[in-house]
Amino acid sequence: MPAALAELRGLLPQGRVLTDPDLTARYLHDEAEWAPVGAALAVVRPAGTAEVRDTVAWCARHRVPIVPRGAGTGLSGGANAVDGCVVLAMDAMDAVTLIDPAERLAVVQPGVVNDDLRRACAQRGLWYPPDPASAPWSTIGGNVATNAGGLCCVKYGVTRDYVLGLEAVVGAGEVVRLGRRTAKGVAGYDLCGLMVGSEGTLGVITEVTVRLRPGPRAAERTVAGAFDSLRAAGAAVAAVTAAGLEPSALELVDRETLRAVDAWKNMGLSAEGEVLLLARCDAPGAAGEAEADALHRCFTEAGAAWSARSTDQAEADALFSARRLAYPALERLGPLLTEDVCVPRSAVPEMLARIEDIAARHDTRIANVAHAGDGNLHPMFITPRGDDAARTRAQDAFEQIVDAAVDLGGTVTGEHGVGLLKRRGMERELGPQVLAMHRAVKAALDPAGIFNPGKVFT
Repeated sequence: MPAALAELRGLLPQGRVLTDPDLTARYLHDEAEWAPVGAALAVVRPAGTAEVRDTVAWCARHRVPIVPRGAGTGLSGGANAVDGCVVLAMDAMDAVTLIDPAERLAVVQPGVVNDDLRRACAQRGLWYPPDPASAPWSTIGGNVATNAGGLCCVKYGVTRDYVLGLEAVVGAGEVVRLGRRTAKGVAGYDLCGLMVGSEGTLGVITEVTVRLRPGPRAAERTVAGAFDSLRAAGAAVAAVTAAGLEPSALELVDRETLRAVDAWKNMGLSAEGEVLLLARCDAPGAAGEAEADALHRCFTEAGAAWSARSTDQAEADALFSARRLAYPALERLGPLLTEDVCVPRSAVPEMLARIEDIAARHDTRIANVAHAGDGNLHPMFITPRGDDAARTRAQDAFEQIVDAAVDLGGTVTGEHGVGLLKRRGMERELGPQVLAMHRAVKAALDPAGIFNPGKVFT
């Protein structure tokens, strides 16, 4: 399409449209190594809403697919190029345009990195809670598109709970504002909420208004426990839930993961046990002390090989750093296929037991990390490079874990999104009637079918 591409270049400032393979390669895929990648027509890096609008309008006229992209930290293939598409890379739109302490909100462009927003808010005595493990690199636009969670969402909620309003480019290039800036509002359908978690299939997000909480938080207390098996750790998670406790984080890390982190960062953590549970609580004063004691008691009574309240902040921070380093550390061992199932908290012990059984039946190496406090489990499949038989076994195990989560009343994705890897699972989870509703919404808001086609739906 040389003439059409010349037209697109004419609509945008010089340098915005990239076609050189050496420049475009890094924009064509996310971190889901097992998901297919198509050949893009071009990559566009807009600097503002007007440039997004003009690009979308051009794509609509020429029926060119659009694949929106943030930092590329996704794990489901949702940002992977499809053949003949324009990848709309939003990383250059990275301004924090407003932080309002009185209204406790911030207005940001989609390319703002999560941790950069959190730091900017902290300077004003405010806090933006959503904290995916990729927070040092992932962008707010991508977090919104996948409804990202994180370590503290067990107590403070996920991205959707903090999105008040959006600006987006939809349809044939129309710019719309959805949601509100007021603390309350029920006018019309929740179209803002519909965009959150839509994975770029309904439009391109160009601005986000997020709710903030007061800061600083109370000092967190850390409780750690080592267990002899995933089943035993799962029982401790169930005990915390049954006790009515609300930790600010409750994370699971197995020895496979700790070994990988040690091999990379030499942190000396892999001798701690087969499975570690890491809990934090941030209730102030005596309430926080009592909560930490109760967490310690739950771990001990559930059969921990050892459990302790940390008195060394550096040690506590190292444990949680190991959790955040899990994915890049394991990725060094070979191509990773990453799960993201979520089950009711009471079903965590059974789900962990099924993961162990499925791994054994398929002779598949699985490392386990989890936001255990809200039932969001991330088994990660590691296969040797070039071992096609191991890859096939891992893919079969992946699908069986998806089915096990649905059978236990769970969902096929808690925070990573459906993308390319979970489409079959989503169809099984939702059923034909609900899928038809989804497709009707997609057709109404994307009549040309250009927004991230082939993702989410088969």
